[in-house]
Amino acid sequence: MTLLPKKINSKAEKNIHVEANLFLIVSISLIAISGVVAINPILPNIATSFNIAPQQIGLVMTAFLMPTTLGTIIFGALADRIGRKKILIPSLLLFGIGGIFCAFANNFRSLLEWRFLTGVGAASLESLELTLISDLYAGKMLTRAMGFNAAMIGIAATIYPLVGGVLGEFNWRYPFLLSILAFPVALLISKKLKLASKQKNTVNSNLSSYLKETYDNIKNPQVFGLLFAVFSLFVIELGTFYTYIPIFAGNHLGASGAEIGIIICCESLVFSFAASQLGFLANRLSEKSLILLGFILCTLSLLIMPTIHTIWGLIIPCTIFGVSKALAFPPLQAMLAGIAPEGFRASFMGLNVTVQSLGRALGPLLTGIAYGAWGMQGVFYASAALSIITAIVFGLLLTSKKLRA
Repeated sequence: MTLLPKKINSKAEKNIHVEANLFLIVSISLIAISGVVAINPILPNIATSFNIAPQQIGLVMTAFLMPTTLGTIIFGALADRIGRKKILIPSLLLFGIGGIFCAFANNFRSLLEWRFLTGVGAASLESLELTLISDLYAGKMLTRAMGFNAAMIGIAATIYPLVGGVLGEFNWRYPFLLSILAFPVALLISKKLKLASKQKNTVNSNLSSYLKETYDNIKNPQVFGLLFAVFSLFVIELGTFYTYIPIFAGNHLGASGAEIGIIICCESLVFSFAASQLGFLANRLSEKSLILLGFILCTLSLLIMPTIHTIWGLIIPCTIFGVSKALAFPPLQAMLAGIAPEGFRASFMGLNVTVQSLGRALGPLLTGIAYGAWGMQGVFYASAALSIITAIVFGLLLTSKKLRA
């Protein structure tokens, strides 16, 4: 099944417009993540510049991520009611302006205030780029497009820290100026982005009716199964992989910071490559099968990790983890987009991003509890148990009915 924008008639025009649209949409993803991964490397520089204690410097990231908690749902609802571009373009402009002001902040408080403003601009970007992809594609093509988007994010997550670190060597303010890239992207979207067709508009519906129908759609057990899988995946990724793999490598295996960085980059590169090949696998396996296979491989990687006794041996389970994430995450996004009713898709994808953020926030906390109770091995085994439970719950909840497309 080939899904293309409905308003474009000739075959040649369809292919051209779909490719242009997809690259434009992916550029939104790349803008959104720059506010995190390009800034992480310069946090020590900021702390030194403003004479901030180490326990306070994390506020630079917290201020940026806070608006995502509720902002994605609010902006998703607005995008359903008044249109995608009317939310997306102002968000990009606000992101760009906020980043510029961050670069010129003259004290730590003003930096946090401008970071919060930048976060408001970023709050809608991830959910809306997923919404736009699902507006244009369906079926296997949707899974393939989600995989391509995820692959590009993985590559950017590898490159941005290097760019941010190099720029930060000259001055910590320079990485914030990467937000300027949001301006040409906003211009291109306003002029070039071709929507698949006129979306069902809910602007004339009563707000209480809209919220009630949204709730009725979300309480579908299948939606819960998908969101629970998303939540678990991000708990494991942020809590186990990004928090405790570095601790395990450093404290137990004697790895240096550079060696830990190489191991993390290997996972990102494997994830990007595997996600880019998802279209090939999607033609042979269902989305549900890909997700279940992803969680099986995730469990395997977590069980292997505490048995590793050499630094470079960690590359094996980390590679398996990268593949597992690539198999599970894009199909989860595709299935959520597919089950979302027309007119409520942006709200669904906004809720999806909020659940991701919740998983990111609770992951280190939950794995910290596991570490306190059972030690380092307990972190990996508890995470493996969560992965198994997730696969079982997901499998059961998505067998009762056929998903709506």
